[in-house]
Parts: sequence; structure tokens; C-alpha cells
Amino acid sequence: MIQMLVLLVLVVISAGLVIFSLLPDRKDEEEKVKRRMAGKRSATEQPLAATEKKQSAAKQMLEKVAPYAMKPVMPRSDEEMSSLRGKLAQAGYRHELVTSYFLASKTIVGGTLAVITLVFAWSGGYEAKQLFGMVASAGGAGFLFPNMWLWLARNQRIEQVRNGLPDSLDLLVVSVESGLALDAGLQRVSDEMRNVHTELSEEMQIATLETQMGVPRAEALENMARRSGVDEMRSLVAIITQAERFGTSVAKALRTQADTLRTKRRLKAEERAQKTTVKLMLPLILFIFPSIFVVLLGPAVIQLMKTLGSGGPLG
Repeated sequence: MIQMLVLLVLVVISAGLVIFSLLPDRKDEEEKVKRRMAGKRSATEQPLAATEKKQSAAKQMLEKVAPYAMKPVMPRSDEEMSSLRGKLAQAGYRHELVTSYFLASKTIVGGTLAVITLVFAWSGGYEAKQLFGMVASAGGAGFLFPNMWLWLARNQRIEQVRNGLPDSLDLLVVSVESGLALDAGLQRVSDEMRNVHTELSEEMQIATLETQMGVPRAEALENMARRSGVDEMRSLVAIITQAERFGTSVAKALRTQADTLRTKRRLKAEERAQKTTVKLMLPLILFIFPSIFVVLLGPAVIQLMKTLGSGGPLG
């Protein structure tokens, strides 16, 4: 039973690593954005067949299997499909085939775990009810594993964007007050924050690229807020839009929003610090206190047992 559990864990980890390796790299998308902003074209963007990127055997097999594997878990409506694309974009994956890969991975991982569990349970001589329960549990766990991965990746990226927003706003305020336009300021901030806050810099680069392609600035900023999934970003975009609409100073609005975000970040850090005491209670009770009791009371208990067992003065 222990060997089967270990094997299941290894299979889940291996499947997760394979799926992660097949997903498009966010660094490649960032380099593509940079090349397009510079007016350059990469070798992979040439229309010639000789310059097409070679794909691995695993990726080619997944592209063939994905259309069939995604059918059992295909969203029922366009709204659900759009919501899934939005979540994947908020996690940093915007490739056109990433939705198919994600849906296919649910069927592949769930079916693989179910088959492996069936083989081991059948060889272990379990009854039909236990066999069905184990196979159903393993299949359900494999089916939900991609959702758990997406939830973790999405929350991690949202938190990284939220943490980098106050610093980027401070730099944007300095750029706008020094005379740069808002578009030029966003591009300058994205260049400066490239190595510090990569996720936020990528979002600003995409917004700047959309503006250069003719998309209205308000729409480009709204797309950036929707892709990031950060409530503070939505508030910032609304403030910038209102400031431009009513003719007020954008620099003052940005400075006020930067102060607000900096205060929120400090309050959130203080809140986490206050929660530390409560979170430390469980490891203290389970691990620290028993060790202290063993060190302090252990010799006395041993001596007491020896004295009572040998019929000493207490006898």
C-alpha cells in the first residue's frame, strides 16, 4: 500500500512537470514583445517553412491528442471558455493553444491515475466497492490537479504584480512630472522594472504595444487591468481614465494612488506580522513543547521508574 501511494505521488509530480514543460515560456513572450517594440522580427516569425521551430516529440503527440482529450471537459458555454482563458492569462500564459493543453491535461492526468490505481488495486485483491472507490478518487484527484496548479500559479502572479505596483507608480509619477507623456512613462517604467518586477513590466510592455498599434489608451489600460487580475490595477486605470476625461492632473492622481497603495502594502505587512503569533501556536504545541517536556521531565520519570521498580525507599 505504501509503495502504491509513493508511486501515485511520483506519477502526479511527473505529469505536472511534463505539462509545465509543454506550456509556453513567459520569457519567450517577453522577448517577442521587446523585438516587436524595437521593430525587429525573429526567425520564428518568418513565413518560410525552413525557419519554423522544431517541436519535441512529446509536444507533437500532445497536439495530436489534445483535440480528443479536451472534448470530455470542454466548457459548456463561451462565458466559461472566456473565463478559463482569462485565468490562464492572469497566470501568465497567453499562447493560443494553452487552453487546449490545459483542458487535455485534466483528462490525461485523471485517466492515467485512474488506470494506475486500477492496476495496483486489482493486483492487491480489493473488493469491487473498494476498487471502484479508489479508482474514482484517483481519477478525481488527477482531474482536479490542473485546477489546483492554475489556482496557485494565478495567485502567485497576482501577488507579484500587486507587490510591484507601488514602486512602479512612484517611478511613473517621477517620469510624468519630469515631462514625459503617459505612454512614454509606462514604457520607461517597464524598462526600469524589467529585472525587479518582471510580471508588471511585461503587462506594461503589452499595454504600450497595444497603444502603438492603434488601440485607444483607455482600452489598452483596461486590458492590462483585466490581464493582471489585481483590484488595485483596476482602480488605477479608472483614476487615470477619469483624470484624462475631466482634464485634471494625471501626476497628482498617480501620486495619490501611489501613497494609497504604499499604505495598503504596509498595513498588509503589519497584518501578516500580527498573524505570526497565532500561526506559531500549532508548531509550538506539536513540536517544541513535547521536546522541552522530554528534556526536563525525562530524567525524573526514569529515576522514578527505577526507584519504584527496585522496591526502593518509596516501596
